[in-house]
Amino acid sequence: MAKRRSSRVPAAARAPLSVVVLAAGEGKRMKSGLPKVLQPLAGRPLLKHVLDTAYALKPADIQLVYGHGGERLRAALAGEPVSWTLQAERLGTGHAVQQAMPQVADGHRVLVLYGDVPLISATTLAALLKLAGPRQLSLLTVRLDDPHGYGRIVRARSGLVQKIVEQKDASKAQLAIRECNTGVLACPARLLRGWLARLKSDNSQREYYLTDIIAMAVKDKVAVKALIVTDAAEVLGVNDKAQLAYLEGVSRARRAQALLLAGVTLADPARIDVRGTLEHGQDVFLDVNVVFEGRVVLGDRVRVGAGCVLRDCEIGADSQVFPHCVIEGARIGAECNIGPFARLRPTSVLAEGVHIGNFVEVKNSQLGAGSKANHLSYVGDAQVGRRVNIGAGTIVANYDGAAKHVTTIGDDAHTGSNSVLVAPLTVGAGATIAAGSTVTHSVPAGKLTVARARQVTVEDWQRPAKAPK
Repeated sequence: MAKRRSSRVPAAARAPLSVVVLAAGEGKRMKSGLPKVLQPLAGRPLLKHVLDTAYALKPADIQLVYGHGGERLRAALAGEPVSWTLQAERLGTGHAVQQAMPQVADGHRVLVLYGDVPLISATTLAALLKLAGPRQLSLLTVRLDDPHGYGRIVRARSGLVQKIVEQKDASKAQLAIRECNTGVLACPARLLRGWLARLKSDNSQREYYLTDIIAMAVKDKVAVKALIVTDAAEVLGVNDKAQLAYLEGVSRARRAQALLLAGVTLADPARIDVRGTLEHGQDVFLDVNVVFEGRVVLGDRVRVGAGCVLRDCEIGADSQVFPHCVIEGARIGAECNIGPFARLRPTSVLAEGVHIGNFVEVKNSQLGAGSKANHLSYVGDAQVGRRVNIGAGTIVANYDGAAKHVTTIGDDAHTGSNSVLVAPLTVGAGATIAAGSTVTHSVPAGKLTVARARQVTVEDWQRPAKAPK
């Protein structure tokens, strides 16, 4: 009879996970007043990328070790479900982890991450955690074409890590090793706590190095298993703006590739920025230099022209956004045409078939199905019915200098060119407002309303002449 495969889960795999994120660095090379881990990458702070990846592992707790710019850091990430630990003196990575360990239970596994290494994936970390056991430490490593400056991974014949040799201490043979230390590791909390207590600062920097625990683990006959990351960009840190720009490019390329594989057509994959989440239907086309921020939803067959910025908005199926539009916090229905050079501001809602043309701004307004504002108009705080035509240069004047007021425009109404509708105001269904009118009172339904000064020609008037020079 075949033996039944055991369904028992190793104790280490069942142990709760504590994640320790080191984010106390000052980042002087950034030459910025903003703390390094708050520098933006793809629309989010570096540290937020790391935390979001950590959340995907479903840890029991996350210990965030902070230092430089602490108040700004805590303010920027006030809503994050983490425990904050201050590293008042920055005495190295080992010292930083020591600060967090009093909050970590002995029965937990510990995963150490870095707040300035933003592109590491949950898949890689899950694989690393599988290698950690009751008597096993797992270490994430990387193979680099140019390993200069990195600690080299020296393995025993068994394949286990024997030690980490720093660049300055490496022999000629060791300098030829391309496998390098990333600093990311996982191990049981009880073992880690003991090793941290034995760290010494007898080095040129007078700091406590986390990497020193590798030699301790080997001496204590704890297996050190290395996982080589397949994509080196996952473990690249950010120390200056050049490195930040490089990882921005990596992130941009990854997002573009994901969109292409999901069926989105990109005019140029190198010229698109997704700085949030982008949900889309089938046969979506995105032209060059389009920027997405926050949460954006695009329906089937939506086309977005060059140079548009879309932030926290929804666009319905078969709608087209022509070049150089800015859309923020708006909901656009199906079969709409927007732009070029249009701006839709928050809480604007367009029903199906609405046309918003060049140099038109819509703010906090609702436009019914089939309505149009095709040229050079401002529509603010307005409730616009169906099939309304807002003529070129029409201004819905919603602000009196102290408060905003609402304008209501009924179905099938038309406003002539260069009209001003002074809110609060109601325009009845089917009404027509003559070109050049400044309307301050309600407009009756189905009637023509003219509100402009009578044209007068002064026969004997002469333009003043300039004095000769």
